Amino acid sequence: MIAATRRWFRRNRTNLAIGAGVIGAGYLAGQYVLGKISEARQRMSEERISKENLRRRFEQNQEDCTYTVLALLPTVRDEIISALPVEQITEQLQQERQERLKRLGQSEAASSEYPSVPPSVTDDASSGSFVHASQMASSDGGLKPKRSKAQLWQDMKINSVTRALTLLYTISLLNILTRIQLNLLGRRTYLSSVVSLANPQANTQSSTISLENRDDDNFDNFYGNDFETNRKYLTFSWWLLHRGSKQIMERVTSTVKDVFGAVNIREDITMDRLAELIMQVRKSIEGSTDEERRQMRWLSYLLPPQEDEQFVIRQAGISDSDESPSPEDLEAQDPMSADGEITQALRRLLDETSDLIDSPTFSFVLTRLLDAGFSNLIDHRVGMEAFKTGGIPTADAPRVAEVEEVNKCKIAHILPVFCRQAHAMVSTSELENLAGIAPEESGRNEYMAAMDQVHDLEAFAAVIYSSNLEYELAEGDDSARAAPAAQSRESKQETFIEDETPAPVLEKVVAEAAPSGPKDVAVPEEKPQDSADSGFESAWKKALATEDGVRVEHSED
Repeated sequence: MIAATRRWFRRNRTNLAIGAGVIGAGYLAGQYVLGKISEARQRMSEERISKENLRRRFEQNQEDCTYTVLALLPTVRDEIISALPVEQITEQLQQERQERLKRLGQSEAASSEYPSVPPSVTDDASSGSFVHASQMASSDGGLKPKRSKAQLWQDMKINSVTRALTLLYTISLLNILTRIQLNLLGRRTYLSSVVSLANPQANTQSSTISLENRDDDNFDNFYGNDFETNRKYLTFSWWLLHRGSKQIMERVTSTVKDVFGAVNIREDITMDRLAELIMQVRKSIEGSTDEERRQMRWLSYLLPPQEDEQFVIRQAGISDSDESPSPEDLEAQDPMSADGEITQALRRLLDETSDLIDSPTFSFVLTRLLDAGFSNLIDHRVGMEAFKTGGIPTADAPRVAEVEEVNKCKIAHILPVFCRQAHAMVSTSELENLAGIAPEESGRNEYMAAMDQVHDLEAFAAVIYSSNLEYELAEGDDSARAAPAAQSRESKQETFIEDETPAPVLEKVVAEAAPSGPKDVAVPEEKPQDSADSGFESAWKKALATEDGVRVEHSED
């Protein structure tokens, strides 16, 4: 029996070996396939978590941008409204009218050449909420040389229009500057967090307990998530608030005088005529063609020249007054101050910000923001309050309507609307609602709400947030390798970033968050409409899509 079994095994040993090999190979193949499936599931789960984290971060970042702008609006109000005291002119007109009534009687005063102050202007002037504190204080100090009624009305016309338009330009520029700043910082913060998660050994390398603060030696320092650098970078909005806004006001004032100077205060104009005058002002400031708008440079209004950068950093933290000392005065006061030092990390942020501001896409997005603001002012508010129109037509409104008589309105009755809307533009009731200071019925700042609805602004922010990540990684690697020698510290930093560790995660997340574009997003030479071949522009246009796959990307910080 045993001999027969041995003979059977000898005769079939080849078949048995083949069978065992097949079974073993099948088992190994099955385990390999199961392992790959498990890896794929884990990778998909990680990608889904990463995309959700990116979306959540981006959405939170955009909310932060909105509330940051709202928090800065009181500064804009103090700078512009106090510089153009329309309410003081209204008070002078009221006083002049009262004196005339006393001398000549009401009937004779009513027949004077220039109109009396409209009731709405009187109401605005008597409302303490519409009169800035500095204006009330200065009006108590007595008036300068007395001007004629014609001069007062001319000043009121120019100042009312100038103030509203200056605020629109300033708020639009502040909105887009804040988006650039916070999304650049948000991108670097996100990168720092991803790299830290990809290198957990950096946190566990040392076997001893240390109470030393190593925040200056970690990933945050190399990827820009440094508190002092970020603080200095954000203070550069001071230039727009205190210097750029004044430059804009001077330019708008000059243009408004040229366009509205010859318009008689008693003239009856239609809404189309008013819109035409406003468009003339815009063309003079922004440019009358697409090419001129692309060539317009807003950098000098938003950021200081390099020789004034240290002045801005120091000034932003010490002065709350309307009138600020000059750079020379400040240097004389504090010649040894090192707070204004421009570090390498800060210089990179400022250079990238300058490139973005000088890009054609910046001008394109700014034009869209201004379109939204002017539409709300002229088509909605002035149309409803002065011309008694139905406001902006809705999408479901009938295309064919009965021909009605064209409404006309005197310039004198349009000015109060500009006056009221200037205060509405810098309203911070939304922040006050959150803080519980103002009742919820006070409503939102409708100009900020209109600008937040501009999809091009969100797309621009998405591209900023998701661009140049590979460059940041490479830069972080170089800095990490050079850091131990440069800072004379122990070799505790050798755990910094390996080239291959964070890149796969970032490439996949960013590919979902904003479609691929070139590393440098700030220097497209073509106009947005014609630059389909540009990676930056294609990424930006894809970011506008409302499809599920792309829409998720925009929602990151």
